[in-house]
Amino acid sequence: MKLGVVILAAGQGTRMKSSLPKVLHPIAGKPMLQHVIDCARHLDPLQVVVVYGHGGERVREEVSDPDLIWAEQAEQLGTGHAVEQAMPFLQAVDKVLVLYGDVPLIQADTLKTLIACETDLALLTVKLNDPSGYGRIVRDNNDRIISIVEQKDALPEQLTINEINTGIMCIRHEPLSRWISRIENNNAQQEFYLTDIVAFAVDDKVNVLPVHPETESEVSGVNDRLQLAALEREFQQKQAENLMRQGVTIIDPERIDIRGDIVVGKDCLLDINVILEGDVSIGEGVNIGANTIIKNSRIDENVNILENCVIENAIIGASSKVGPFARIRPGTELAGNNHIGNFVELKNARVDKGSKVNHLSYVGDSEIGKTVNIGAGTITCNYDGANKHKTIIGDNSFIGSNTALVAPIIVNKGSTIGAGSVITRETPEGKLTLTRAKQITIQNWKRPVKQPS
Repeated sequence: MKLGVVILAAGQGTRMKSSLPKVLHPIAGKPMLQHVIDCARHLDPLQVVVVYGHGGERVREEVSDPDLIWAEQAEQLGTGHAVEQAMPFLQAVDKVLVLYGDVPLIQADTLKTLIACETDLALLTVKLNDPSGYGRIVRDNNDRIISIVEQKDALPEQLTINEINTGIMCIRHEPLSRWISRIENNNAQQEFYLTDIVAFAVDDKVNVLPVHPETESEVSGVNDRLQLAALEREFQQKQAENLMRQGVTIIDPERIDIRGDIVVGKDCLLDINVILEGDVSIGEGVNIGANTIIKNSRIDENVNILENCVIENAIIGASSKVGPFARIRPGTELAGNNHIGNFVELKNARVDKGSKVNHLSYVGDSEIGKTVNIGAGTITCNYDGANKHKTIIGDNSFIGSNTALVAPIIVNKGSTIGAGSVITRETPEGKLTLTRAKQITIQNWKRPVKQPS
């Protein structure tokens, strides 16, 4: 069976009060439309057609997928009209699955059940405590679906129905081609409703089959920022639950954000307000302190990351300790058993096993050997105003506090650098090197006194 997927993404989304097209508003750091596309890809479709309209060029730029087919709906005349724009691209498929770019939490397993229905038309429906605003599923006395009526066109008795149309449906291509041409806009909205094909199917003696999602949030759409925030929490709650089932302790599942592809080993602990973004791999036995952000990084086993750290495009080797308030920038690799302390910044630095940078230091574009101790306030002066240069520090070196290493520079193994030095030349192995002006005391000097105002 060849499947074609149509994703409707042409709506303006005026209630979002935004210049950003609605389908580009993010859930977990990813546009809602991209969530739907990713779900559709799990169904192995022959073609995926995105129907775009408002802000269409921006949508195409932000969702750069060369395998997508884009169909423009220049005028927003309803869902039937939107699907009609996609039909010329679906001649080779057997079934057409209709999805929505602002329904981001739909699950592939639910859609697989819908697609598997042996009928010309299958609908995804759900029962709500408050069905206000939704099209109602109308059934006959034998409980068979006979039509969908939109709220603005519904009779009073139909408004009491709590089973609603999600808009998601799967239709065989051949009858869809016939039915869609019959849709008219003689309704309160003067739009061409795709839901009108249900009545056509019933007229053709088609058994319209319903499928129900596991949760209501799967089929919840976004029309304003409140609904966007609600679905964000739904998504994050599910992510947190999945991690906890895998043996991860999360101090407060309502205060964690997962925005990417995350792998976390067992016996890890994530404190409040941790953000994991992009491709993140975390080994077993890792503790991550509150308010820490980790992006596109690998954290090996038994690492302890204290509060308020930012780690991006880096590797943190096993049994290392980082933070609090450390910033680990792209290109940094810690080999293991390293200590990176408070208010330390590393950038493009490779730090071998057992080395420590514990306080108030900047180490950039550097190679640090084994068991090196870098004192508080040390700076690698890697930028000359035009180009970056490398600092190399050999094994077992000791860098005194408040030292400036002016790159390009080599500190050979076993070197000791006296506190307060500015090092501009290569240092010899195993020697003490320092640069200091002679200390003097100025006689008769008086400290300035604040003048009265």
